[in-house]
Parts: sequence; structure tokens; C-alpha cells
Amino acid sequence: MAKRKRSRRRPSFKLLNALESLTYAEILSRGIAGTGIAGLITGKGDIASTFDAEGMMTGYTGTGAISLSDIVQNPGVATSTMATNLQNNIIPMAVGAATTAATFNIGRRLLRRPINNINRTLMKPLLGSGIKL
Repeated sequence: MAKRKRSRRRPSFKLLNALESLTYAEILSRGIAGTGIAGLITGKGDIASTFDAEGMMTGYTGTGAISLSDIVQNPGVATSTMATNLQNNIIPMAVGAATTAATFNIGRRLLRRPINNINRTLMKPLLGSGIKL
């Protein structure tokens, strides 16, 4: 019996999959770091110690939104703040992820024909076969 040759397709970049992944990343970033993806990447390092009148350290300021700069400058405080945020926000993050998954799945099913029409009439002629909606 002859072996079948598999046709190799060029993998395409799907915009809806990228948007779904970006939504999950935003949910995680807001729940753990307290800021969106842009704030996490471009935020300034603003964690500083606070002291009382006698010179005793009382805590930290700037822990409301953790950025990569905060993680590099003060990793101990940044990671402990992120761990606390994760404990406090695990349920809302799980609900957000579940509703995102359901919304994208239902939306893809309901909009199957319009999406195919856009891919066939706009995306393929204009951008080639490598990018789809």
C-alpha cells in the first residue's frame, strides 16, 4: 500500500486567536501586577520605603501597580506584592478567563459565515493567505 503524502499548509496568523490571547494576558496582568500589559512593560519603578517620624520603616509606597522596572529594582517587594495580588484576585481572574473563553467560542460560532466571508473577500486578496480573521 502506498504511503499518503500530507499536504503542507503554510501556518496562518489568526487575528481572533491573537486577540483572545491578548485578552488573557490583560486579565493576568491586571490581576497579578495591578496594571495592564502596557503599564507592566513601560511603567516606571516607583517602589520606595516609607519611614515614620522616628526613622523606623513603616512600609512601601508604589506597590499598587508593579512594572518590570519595579521587579528589577526591588524584586523582593515586587514579587511579594504580586503573590498577594494573585491570592486576592484568583477568583475574579478565573471568572474573567472563563467568560472570555465562552464569549470567543460562542462569537466564533455565531459569526462563522461573516468571518469566512471577510477572510475570503478581504483578507486573502489584500494580505495573502497567511493572515486570517
